[in-house]
Amino acid sequence: MKRQEQIRKDLIEVFNRRYATKKFDQTKKISNEDWQIIMEAARLSPSSFGYEPWKFLLIENQQIKEDLKDLAWGAVNSLNGASHFIICLARNDVTADSKYAKYMVEEVFHNQYEEHSPRTDAFRNFQANDFQLNDSKSLFEWACKQTYIALGNMLTTAAWLGIDSCPIEGFNREKVSSYLIDHNLMDPEHYGLSHMAGFGYRDQQITPKTRQPLDKIYEVIK
Repeated sequence: MKRQEQIRKDLIEVFNRRYATKKFDQTKKISNEDWQIIMEAARLSPSSFGYEPWKFLLIENQQIKEDLKDLAWGAVNSLNGASHFIICLARNDVTADSKYAKYMVEEVFHNQYEEHSPRTDAFRNFQANDFQLNDSKSLFEWACKQTYIALGNMLTTAAWLGIDSCPIEGFNREKVSSYLIDHNLMDPEHYGLSHMAGFGYRDQQITPKTRQPLDKIYEVIK
């Protein structure tokens, strides 16, 4: 029981420690071992029907970082000092009959793909009827939601490891997308831009969390 109590305490401390870091220490770098754990947290994250509609780009090229500063105002602090900077892409083509779905079923789930298997029919019905994902825009928006699950796990895992982070939506999606396409970093036939994030070690004091009380956001329905 005491161990469980300590785990609860430690977990809340991690969430209180996690902070959208505005200034990173340029001299401190994340070890490869820790970074691989953060990426494993992303890889092992849940996604709708398990289709993993994401791709993560680790940007190490300094020229690309410089170019992005003019297109992503919210990323400048991370581009200037974060140890690791990622761009997350979301797929826009995941349908029950897509090549990607067939790949996932056969190569990842290790099942024989069938056009009307229970899994495929269930996924097709979910997209067409439950969520009405009937065009590339809605498919992309659905996939973006999945990428944020992975992002949340990456941020929390980093905090557990004593690593700071900053999730980023402060960018012009159209301009950054065009840049990625022009530099052969994103294939628009299959992907769109979801979000960015910086990871490293803070060079600033954190401020206490300000959040609504639980009873304002949580209701028990009996």
